[in-house]
Amino acid sequence: MHQHIVYYLGEIMKVNTLLLATSLLGASSFAAKATIEDQITPAPGMGIFANYNEHITNTPFLLNLDSQPKEQMGPYLTRQYFHGTQSTFVKWVAKKGGKVPLHKHPNEQVTWIMSGEAQVFSGGKQYLMKAGDMMVIPANVPHEFHFSEDTVDIDFFAPARQDWIDGTANYIQQK
Repeated sequence: MHQHIVYYLGEIMKVNTLLLATSLLGASSFAAKATIEDQITPAPGMGIFANYNEHITNTPFLLNLDSQPKEQMGPYLTRQYFHGTQSTFVKWVAKKGGKVPLHKHPNEQVTWIMSGEAQVFSGGKQYLMKAGDMMVIPANVPHEFHFSEDTVDIDFFAPARQDWIDGTANYIQQK
């Protein structure tokens, strides 16, 4: 009799697993149809500090990077970016042979190579960056990037790139 109980419990668990998987698949297909605004819902009392001066804060905002405009920065580079109040986030897509010429800026830069490969030149040294590698470039340190294969490069800058906001960054254009 014990074996029959174990067998039936096993069958019940299989049915429950199937029901859970079906509901998860249904939820993921619904999520794909939802808009970014549908991902924001009220949560009264959550994410709030008591006695906090709300006049010095901003409301979080949610973005989808793929929906940001793509800027063609010459024949080898495109970028998609957005600015926060204190930072800039950018996705570069570089073709083999692309370069970001020698430049510097008053922003710390964190670079993450998601795919591909790049050589970063700074201070008389060459740094080979491969997929998964990250690099911190301190503010005002001269550097340049050479892409030896098709590459996706994610960069984070703090503070925000004012030269991109006001359109004065002219070192990126490639011919």
